[in-house]
Parts: sequence; C-alpha cells; structure tokens
Amino acid sequence: MIEPHAPAPPGTAPPPRRGAGQARLPVRPATGRFLVLTGVFVCAACGLVYELELVALASYLIGDSITQASVVLSVMVFAMGIGSLLAKRLRCRAAAGFGAVEALLALIGGCSAMALYAVFAWTGDWGGAWANGSSYLLVAFSLAIGLLIGAEVPLLMELIQRVRRQDAGGAVADLFAADYVGALAGGLAFPFLLLPLLGQLTATLITGTVNAIAGAALVLGLFRQDLTRRGRWLLVVANLLVLALLASAAVLVDDFERSARHAMYGRDVRVAMHTDVQDVVLTGGTDGSRLDLYLDGRLRVSGSDERRYHEALVHPAMNGPHARVLVLGGGDGLAVREVLRHRGVHRVDVVELDTEFVELARTDPALSALNGHAYEDPRVRVVAADAFGWLRQAPRDAYDVVVSDLPDPEDTSSTKLYSQEFYGLARAVLGDGGRLVVHAGPVAARPRAFWTVDATVRAAGLRTVPYSVGGRDSYAAGGSRVPHDWGYVLAARTRPYLGDGAAEGAPRVPSLQAGVRAMERTRLEGLPPSTLVHPRYADYGEYAEYAD
Repeated sequence: MIEPHAPAPPGTAPPPRRGAGQARLPVRPATGRFLVLTGVFVCAACGLVYELELVALASYLIGDSITQASVVLSVMVFAMGIGSLLAKRLRCRAAAGFGAVEALLALIGGCSAMALYAVFAWTGDWGGAWANGSSYLLVAFSLAIGLLIGAEVPLLMELIQRVRRQDAGGAVADLFAADYVGALAGGLAFPFLLLPLLGQLTATLITGTVNAIAGAALVLGLFRQDLTRRGRWLLVVANLLVLALLASAAVLVDDFERSARHAMYGRDVRVAMHTDVQDVVLTGGTDGSRLDLYLDGRLRVSGSDERRYHEALVHPAMNGPHARVLVLGGGDGLAVREVLRHRGVHRVDVVELDTEFVELARTDPALSALNGHAYEDPRVRVVAADAFGWLRQAPRDAYDVVVSDLPDPEDTSSTKLYSQEFYGLARAVLGDGGRLVVHAGPVAARPRAFWTVDATVRAAGLRTVPYSVGGRDSYAAGGSRVPHDWGYVLAARTRPYLGDGAAEGAPRVPSLQAGVRAMERTRLEGLPPSTLVHPRYADYGEYAEYAD
C-alpha cells in the first residue's frame, strides 16, 4: 500500500534533483551567490554589446537602420528561446556547459565585427548570389549569438541553485535583476565609452575578452569541483586559445582595417577618419589624381563630375533675390563654392552637424582647393547643428535661398530631413520670393522615392519644378548597368522659374529644360507625403546610390 504524501508547507524549497545538491564551494554561500550574480551582470553586459555592435555595423555597412535593427533583434530573441530549450540537456553538467558556452560566445561575439567588415570589404562587389553576403552573415551571427545568450539563462539558474537552494521565484528574480542591470550597463557603455574611445572592431574584441575571462573565472573559481580534471584542463586550454585569438586580432586590427580600406577604396587612401558623426575617407587628390570623398563607406563626391551636380543644385535656385543664403548640409563646401560665384551674395549660413568634416574641408589641401577655399570667405558662417533642430529655432523670413544638400532619404537617419515637417520649417525661413532647392536622389534607380520627395514638398505648401541632370553610370547587383542621374526639386510659394544662369552676374550653366521634360515623363501621381510619424522612403530603392 502506497502511503499518501502530505503537502509541503508553503515556502518550502523543492527537493533537489538527483546529483544536484549544494556545490562544494571554496567560499561561503553568500559570497558564492554574489559572485554568480556578478558573473550574470558581466555576461549580460557583453551580450548587449554584441547586439548593439551588430546593429551599428550593419547600419553602417548595409544601411536602413530600422530594417537592420529589426532583423538583428527579432532573430536574436527567437534564437535565445531556442538556446534556452537546447540548454536544458546541459543542466546536469551546468558548470562545464556554462564554461563552454561562454568561451564560444566570446569567440563568436568578439570576432563578429571583424568578420562582417571583412566580408563587406573583400566580397561586397562580387554581385550575383553573394550580392547580399553581408546581410546573410548578419543573420548568421545574430542567430549564433542569440542561441548562446539564450543558453546562459537555464545554466546560470542551475548554478545559482547549486550555491544555495531557494524557491524558484526568488532565484529567477535575482537572476533577472542582475541580467537586466548588466544589460543597462552594456547598453550605455557601447555608445558613450566603447565606441568613441575604441571603435567598433577593438571594442568588440575587448568585450569578447571580458566575456571569456568572466565565464572562465566563474566556473574554474567557484565550480571547479564539478568538473573532472580533464574537463578543467579542456576549459583552460579552450579559453586560452580564445584569448590568444582575440589578443592577436586586437594587435592586428589597425593593419586589418587598413587592408580592408584599401580593398574598398583602392590603395590611394589619403585621409581616413572617424568623426562623432560618420566615417570620412578621402582618396586621390594629389599628383593630378581624381579626388573622391566617401562618407560611411559610400561615394558622396567624385572629383570628375561633382561640378555638374553642384551647379545643377545651386544655380537654378539663385535666380532672383539671393543676398541671404542658407545651406543645409554640404559640409564639403562645394555647394557653398557655387553660391559664392553669384554677385550680390551678402551672407551664407551653413548648417552642418559634423564640425570635424567641415574642418577637413577647410584645411585639406585637395578638398579645400576643390571647394575654392569657400570657408575662408568672410561671408560664410558655419553653424554646428542638426538641420531639423536648427530650423525650429531659426528666424522667420530670414533667407532668400535655402539649399538642401543632404544625403539620399534611404535610411532612418535622413528621412526626417525629407519630411513634410522639415519642409514646412524650411518654408517658414524663406522671405518673399524665396526659393528652396532639394537634392532628391537618383530618379532612374529610385523614381518612387524621388516623386515622394516632390509630393512631400508640395504638401508643405510649396509649388515645385522637378528636374534632373545625367551623371556617370553605376553598377547594380549582378553587374547590370544602371543609368545614374541626380534629381532635384526647386520650390517656392509661387511656381519658381528654372533659369539657366543667364541672369546678370550669374555663372552660365547648360539649360535644364530638357531635364524637366524628361522628369515629367516619369512622374508618379497620387503618392502620399512622407512625415515624421509615417516615413515613406524605406525600401524604395533597389540600389544604394551616392549623393554627389
């Protein structure tokens, strides 16, 4: 006869599983518990740094930060759930399993940035099946790191119970409290400490080093009795190999970055700097070679045809009063150069967020020669500010001409500068008869995005004249040739006049009327405007084009 069991009193801890009694610790249980929670804190901080690093590097290399963040976060969260389920099989050997998971996580997470950057640099122009190689690798790293982070939780839960048995609710509360606080520390350390001081590659390698040391110290320091002698040696050797690989990569990171830069930009890299806003690379510009400017890995200015772009951007808007001119963006000084070619210009205000870039345009011999030493002109004043925020505080009716020389509306960081709210603010600073001109991206490759810009400007209460000029052909995925052009929108409260620079004192430029007629044949009607709460530029373009 089986005797019935009386229910356990409330608050009684469940009986330990077979083989899962209290661990033999070299310290008191309270100290051991503190050390386990400290390990949880450090590992959580490292895990979030890996996550943020993938988002940041993917946004820089691939673009469209919302898409990349969504991919990384969703894949990681999914993988964490799978990792937690898989780790259930390791709970009987929690110490050995946790040590192995942390060593592998340190290796994969620590090397993820270099691997992504290497694939982008050396295979980014392959096209064909590997045209989206960086995106595939991003998903693979998100999946692998998520699996390993998810495996940490049940193993740590088992380890904290091995220190001192307690009810499951209390153990979970302690574990997740340390985990979330660690995530906060990692989330704040990445943008404010690691990224500005060390850069993405070195910061990730150091994070992997910290991760490996924390995991090995916790297992070998507290739970070494749970491992066999062979297991301890295997864990020591594995972590030493991981640390050696990470240290070697950290020593070689500058040479690696230099080689990757040459693979992307050629061997004529003359300036490579990371400002608080963006990565800036200058190639050529000496001994008669062509000067090219890259911002965040994308060609923005080519010395062979930038004049055609900037003449078409600036001169149509300068027909009419132009004593007071506002340039939004354009830190390279090339649009300012064209503005200063007109007689009667009394003041040019340049609103540019990246002051280090402006200083480079002022002091670099080749770039300053290309912009005609525009920043040395006493009529030019530079304001270090975000264009949107600055316009909110700008005086009304203060300018005759506003030139919006900003990057294409192809990712989250720039879509607000192509919104109805932004153009409404620009309209407010225009005086009587004032004109606004907007660089609206390539028409042939991204017609829907271009005509959305036009619809958005009109929604802000301005009348528009869209036009375009031809540029150099570019190449799309798979090696197909794509006609490249530059599209613009000239706008005013009344229908603006698209001149050709024939006004008195104005530089002569080729007629743009053919560009106007060509544009009208591509017009897309009925497109809604883009707003701050409903941006409409994402995924409009198939090809990432350069602005200048």
